Amino acid sequence: MKTTQKTNGLKARVGVLGMGIMGGAMAETLLAHGFTVTGFDIDPKARARLKKAGGQALTSVADVACQSDVLIVSLPSSKALAQITEALLAMPRPAWTQPPIVIEASTLPLADKEAFANSLRKLGITTLDSPVSGTAVRIRERDWTFFVSGPQKAYRTVLPVLNAFTDNVAYVGPFGNGMKMKFVANHLVAVYNVAYAESITFARKMGLDPEEVLQLFGNSPVLGTGLMRLRMPMMVARKYLPATMKVDVWQKDMAVIAQMASQVDCPIPLFASCAPIFNSAMAMGKALEDTASAAEVLAAMAGIPAAPTLRKRSSKKRIKASA
Repeated sequence: MKTTQKTNGLKARVGVLGMGIMGGAMAETLLAHGFTVTGFDIDPKARARLKKAGGQALTSVADVACQSDVLIVSLPSSKALAQITEALLAMPRPAWTQPPIVIEASTLPLADKEAFANSLRKLGITTLDSPVSGTAVRIRERDWTFFVSGPQKAYRTVLPVLNAFTDNVAYVGPFGNGMKMKFVANHLVAVYNVAYAESITFARKMGLDPEEVLQLFGNSPVLGTGLMRLRMPMMVARKYLPATMKVDVWQKDMAVIAQMASQVDCPIPLFASCAPIFNSAMAMGKALEDTASAAEVLAAMAGIPAAPTLRKRSSKKRIKASA
């Protein structure tokens, strides 16, 4: 029988706002660890998944907030964050006896996160900027890393909640440092992802067996990485569903990183060279497929016949990355 865990004096009541790939994985993991979980998402399917997993899907942001001691926010866009902010600001103060501590786990522009935290501060709510590095698939192996920034007291309070996901919870300093760490992490992911796609294409053009390349390199103590072992099997099989990170969502992350690099006047030539590859993946109808589908862009450039794929209507978004 599961025992309900406590969080440093707080009842283990955790709310999750945004239950897509990442937020849904968080909610299910918390339930598996004995936490009481409520959640809200505009997608009825996401709410149904939470209910099926044993959580309580509520009908509004306010309902989740007033029943939570810790509130995890995992959203796809700044627009969604603004809507959450508006809903929280509209709540009457008596709606809760003690405001929740908010863990903002999305990958969004830092200015938008700061505006969110400043708005919630007026309600007496403490916000931690705590993006996560890792995919929903990796949570099963506890391979996520949280970059937590903000008040240390709040960090210590929510640590038992974050430890339900992983032991890799790093406190990185003042609010905003977490997002900056995530920028660096995703910068590397973008470069590695395209590098692996290029390597697989190079191997195919030379007549090598891509599966053998993966076997030799994937577990190499020098060349192998977790990202290689996650994405290269998709590139070898040329199958990119289900996605661990959809190309259209990755476009948003790429744009946010490029924006930050421009703000701090930092050259990012390798990263900038990746942007057209993911733009091309969108144009090829791979918006809802995994970012590993960058390998199909390189394959097309190399004259390798296209693999059968489920074609979806793609967004018209394009990335502008500074060089």
